[in-house]
This record gives sequence, C-alpha cells and structure tokens, in this order.
Amino acid sequence: MALVNGSTLGAQTLAGSDEQVRAGVNVSDAAQMENNFIDLMVAQIRNQDPTKPVDSTEFLNQFAAMSQVKSLENMTNLSQSNLVLLDNLQTLAAAGLVGQQVKVGADSVTLDGRAVSGQLTLQHAAGSTLLRLTDGNGVTREVELGGRAPGSLSFSLDPQALGLSPGTYRIEAVTDSGEYPSVELQGEVTHVRVGSEGPVLDVAGIGSVPFYTLTEFGRGATGSLL
Repeated sequence: MALVNGSTLGAQTLAGSDEQVRAGVNVSDAAQMENNFIDLMVAQIRNQDPTKPVDSTEFLNQFAAMSQVKSLENMTNLSQSNLVLLDNLQTLAAAGLVGQQVKVGADSVTLDGRAVSGQLTLQHAAGSTLLRLTDGNGVTREVELGGRAPGSLSFSLDPQALGLSPGTYRIEAVTDSGEYPSVELQGEVTHVRVGSEGPVLDVAGIGSVPFYTLTEFGRGATGSLL
C-alpha cells in the first residue's frame, strides 16, 4: 500500500506541477479559442451520425474563420509593438532638443524680462498688423507691427521696452484685413519629461508644451531664425 500511496502522491505532484506550468504560460485568447475549437471539432467528428456525416467543407470553413481571428490578433499585437516603438523614437527625438531653439504654436507667452521672438504667417497683405497681449487682470496691450505683405513676419517682444510686467499673457495677432494669423513663439528647450500624451517640453518664455505642437526645430532650421 505504501508503494501505491507513493505512486499516487507522485502522480498528484506531477499533475500539480503541470498545472502550474500551464498557468505560467501566457496563452492568448485567440490561441485558447483555437484549441477549444479543435477539441470541439474532433468531438463532433467522433460523435456524428455515420449515416449523415457532416460535410468536410464546413469544418474547413470554420477552421479558416478561426485562422482569420488568429491573424487579426497577430496584426493587433504588431500594431501595438509599432506604437510603442514610435513612442520611444519620439521621446528620444524630444530629448535631443534640450538646449536647442524651437518654434511652437502658442496662444500665451510668459514674460520674465527677457525678449521673446516669434513669427506670423500672413495669407493676405495687411495695412496694419498688431499683437494683442492680455494679462491675468484682463488688461490688453497692443503692439503695432505695421503694414506687411503676404508671407512670414518675424517679431520680437522686449518686455522692458514695452513696459510689460513679468507674468503670463494671452497673445493673439490681428490684421486690418480681418485675418487672425497663428502666433509661433521661439524659445530654448530647457528639459523634457514624458507625459501620458507623449513627451512634454519646457520651453523658455512659453512654458510646458506637448511635442506635437512644435512647428519648427533643429539646428539647421533654427539657425536662420536667430
């Protein structure tokens, strides 16, 4: 009896180890579904009515459908891997911008006494182009840039010359032709951190901006802007 009990205990131990190994294997839902389908198909073949056998093409169609499910799962896994790779590449690219000048589409600017450069792109000629700066108290200050032809218009804001106190201002551009061109501000990237929506850059004079809001960057591109 002792031998029988020992054999039984050994079998139970092996069975338990096998279950632990299976539990440790990460089997996908599609793979598990495919295994279940094959088990059911084999059981159906064994228990079918010999006088009315199931058409073999039906099994093939069902198995083909299961193969498509598996292929779709593989494509999904591949897409997820590609997204992770692209996110890592974007983070590396953002980290390489530390210490460089970039341009960012912005609707606010943080003034700390230093001059801030920027650019507008006019689609139409304007006899008058101005920047509106509104502080936290709602006080607006307009900076006249004069008449301009269509194209790029660079500008520089000197807070001391304009008498602007340090702080954050809402900034917008207006022309007498009724155009409201987007404002692009230029600043140096001080450091980069990774957020839930991707890399976030701290740009001097602008603040924290997502990587995708950059409109221009790179040594070759920014060299002509200084």
